[in-house]
Amino acid sequence: MTEHSEPSARPRRVFVLGATGTIGRATVRALVEKGYDIVCFVRPGPDRSEGMFEGVQVRFGALTSAEALARDGFRGEAFDIVLSCMASRMGAPKDAWAVDYQAHADALKAAKAAGVRQFVLLSAICVQKPVLAFQKAKLAFEQELMASGLDYSIVRATAFFKSLSGQIERVKSGKPFLVFGDGCLTACKPISDADLGRYLADCVDDPTRRNRVLPIGGPGPAITPQDQAEHLFALLGREPRVSRVPVAMLDAIVATLSTLGAIIPPLRDKAELARIGRYYATESMLVLDPVTGRYDAEATPEAGRDTLFEHYARLVAGEDAAERGAHSVF
Repeated sequence: MTEHSEPSARPRRVFVLGATGTIGRATVRALVEKGYDIVCFVRPGPDRSEGMFEGVQVRFGALTSAEALARDGFRGEAFDIVLSCMASRMGAPKDAWAVDYQAHADALKAAKAAGVRQFVLLSAICVQKPVLAFQKAKLAFEQELMASGLDYSIVRATAFFKSLSGQIERVKSGKPFLVFGDGCLTACKPISDADLGRYLADCVDDPTRRNRVLPIGGPGPAITPQDQAEHLFALLGREPRVSRVPVAMLDAIVATLSTLGAIIPPLRDKAELARIGRYYATESMLVLDPVTGRYDAEATPEAGRDTLFEHYARLVAGEDAAERGAHSVF
């Protein structure tokens, strides 16, 4: 696809989905710094108002309604770019297909009607090995976006700081750090909200990121759960205490919930959440080599400057507050 010339008489208009999450908020801040004309379409809520983002227009409506998206979001107006950080909250199958796939498919249709020529999508690196409902839903929309005719940037981010900070309080209270297996089953290059927000915003103007799938992590090297434990205890000035949980225990939980879910429908989502937990406990968030089937830290690109251990230091010092990710293992 050839480069499109952009109008110079006005700032380009960016329609943002998923602006209220921690990554979405960081991305909106980065877009504001670049001077775009930004409209955020968000779910209504008691903590949300039209002035929740400085210099940004906020519109409210049901994200999973194609009619609301067109009527209350795009409003028949012209836009240049859609940027989405939208994702299902927990990854349960019904929610995943409603949000990770269908809401995005509806947004893509509305975007075309609004004259949008570029779509920046925050996806996840775990779609490389899709076994879970939310991964399959994300991958289905990725494929639809690539076939849409729009310029696209599909950003497959690795682990987030917020998803790796859930054990700090338990360790501070004297409990051991929990790892699965030997603590070295998995590795990742975590990326901060701010660094990922800047990376997403930069996709708008960087022609080298157009029409590409972009795996991205934070500054290396890759970090294992054992590494996380050792650095956290060092920050607290204590000898490491690590409790190792057999993966077989997770397998038993998944099997039990799956069996019960066939009889008791409400347990089906719990079974899927258990499968999500097992996935993150046993699969690295790094680029997967399709030839060897192994995760490759060296092949996983890096961006930004923030490191997980600097984040841990701020949390331990009380300078930051931890925000848990929806797919946190702990």
